[in-house]
Amino acid sequence: MAPLEHNELTTRLEGGDWRIEGDAIVRDLELEGFTAAIAMVNRIAALAEEANHHPDLLVHGYKRLRVTLSTHSEGGVTENDLQMAERIDALV
Repeated sequence: MAPLEHNELTTRLEGGDWRIEGDAIVRDLELEGFTAAIAMVNRIAALAEEANHHPDLLVHGYKRLRVTLSTHSEGGVTENDLQMAERIDALV
């Protein structure tokens, strides 16, 4: 699956919570606290295992979570990343 063109990606992300950073899309979440952040990591991990498509997850500032999606083997954001982003959005 080839990476999406920058213009298409920009259009598809418009008005949403995801942004482009380099060859990835990123969403930052602020949760109720550390336990809630870890619970969200676990929920995202379950989705990722189901889809066999794994985001980078960073818990920082005790209640913040950064989710980064990219298809490393393709060198950019693919349709799989956008599908995973939609699944993550449904959890939030």
